[in-house]
Amino acid sequence: MLMLWAKAFHIVFVASWFAGLFYLPRIFVNLAEVPPGSVAEYGRLLGMARRLLRFSTLLAVPALALGLYLWLVAGIGRGPGSGWLHAKLLGVLLVVGYHHACGRLYARFAAGRNTRSSRWLRFFNEVPVLLLAAIVVLVVVKPF
Repeated sequence: MLMLWAKAFHIVFVASWFAGLFYLPRIFVNLAEVPPGSVAEYGRLLGMARRLLRFSTLLAVPALALGLYLWLVAGIGRGPGSGWLHAKLLGVLLVVGYHHACGRLYARFAAGRNTRSSRWLRFFNEVPVLLLAAIVVLVVVKPF
């Protein structure tokens, strides 16, 4: 029974974490497109990005902790035919790296040193969608 509760909350926290990862880069796109001299607009968007980054980070912690519990304690993904879990763990590492990259981008915007174009940021914004799709397919289909 405890495993089912852990699984349910893992899904809730992962979905919430990804909601932040979907929207945060969109704020970066808007920041990159702020006209020079629009200090109030830039500051408002920067504040939104700061709060969303913090909130997403707080959501990532229980998502990752519950995932580790399901793997190491509840035994999900152990035994033969668990190659999907190794691929999923790689996907999770890529998501954590993406989250870290968002933090670095935020720091650049906060320091006024962004060098990325809004076009580049639009492509960057699509990465978590691809990662989530790959992870969900691995968990549901278990192709190997």
